[in-house]
Amino acid sequence: MNKTSHKFFQQVGESRPVSGAHVPAAPLDTGESDADLLDAYSRAVIQVVRSVGPAVVSVVVGKNPRGRHGEQTGAGSGVVVAPEGYIMTNNHVVQGAGRIEVRTSDGTTILARLAGADPATDLAVLRVDTGGLPYASFGDSGSLSVGQLAIAIGNPLGFDSTVSTGVLSALGRAFRSRDGRLIENIIQHTAPLNPGNSGGPLVDSRGRVIGINTAIIPMAQSLCFSIPSNTAAWVLPQLVADGRVRRGYLGIAGQSRPLERSLITVLGLTANQAVEVVSVSRASPAGRAGLRPGDLIIAINETDVACVDDLHRFLTTWPIAEPATLTLIRGGRRITLPIVPAEAVACPATG
Repeated sequence: MNKTSHKFFQQVGESRPVSGAHVPAAPLDTGESDADLLDAYSRAVIQVVRSVGPAVVSVVVGKNPRGRHGEQTGAGSGVVVAPEGYIMTNNHVVQGAGRIEVRTSDGTTILARLAGADPATDLAVLRVDTGGLPYASFGDSGSLSVGQLAIAIGNPLGFDSTVSTGVLSALGRAFRSRDGRLIENIIQHTAPLNPGNSGGPLVDSRGRVIGINTAIIPMAQSLCFSIPSNTAAWVLPQLVADGRVRRGYLGIAGQSRPLERSLITVLGLTANQAVEVVSVSRASPAGRAGLRPGDLIIAINETDVACVDDLHRFLTTWPIAEPATLTLIRGGRRITLPIVPAEAVACPATG
């Protein structure tokens, strides 16, 4: 330890202000004791659990569609989001399942069927032929604030109706789904999750679902993630109506590539990366538009493109079969090509 460090620790230990340092602020006087705050916290959690708990179900899956009750190969959680019997969960909970059952909070077991799934957001919707179930409502995940209360309800490791609490620790995170697409605006929170929590709701202090719990980081503490409710609310009606989310695609395989500084200067570009076209499907929208391997896509409809995720982001919201304009570099020159995105049967990770 050097002399400066020794002096610092000595002064801190003696509780004397360091010359030039800020004097600690006086404690806030909120007029409430710790006991009052804890009591208010407990009341909020209890009220939320009473309100939303009956809408949370356990999801049990098996490979054999005619399997005997109890032949379980996987489990997770779900939340009833409509009184007609629609239940939202994670796609990875029910993917490949031959038989799906849900167990309600009162212990009733009901056979469910898959209404639709979207691997790109790791969301799925189940349907049961039982009406009048308690259900939860979505909140607005776009108005969340870091630090606010977060309550997770689910069935971790088979323990039904387990409640855990924490706070929202970060917003706007992103990670990749199992099919390679980037899921954006992910909610990070500290309400402890374990295997079996997947598909269960993350709820705010007013009992509104603000996320669908989807992932944890193994061997880490309090690093838990949820799909935001605004994404779930966007996906839900499409899965109910069509069984899938309709997305456009171009029909290319591409990769990010840094642009040469001289090219940036000559063409007056605002970005230093582009998407290099590696291959083109001949019968795809890209093939019909005349894209070639080696083309560098720098924009679509004047929106900068620096990576494949930028193309996915655009195609998620752009109407299918609506003409768009690609701006690209070919042979050192900037050119534009009209293109009409088509509907993707699957959700290709390459665009």
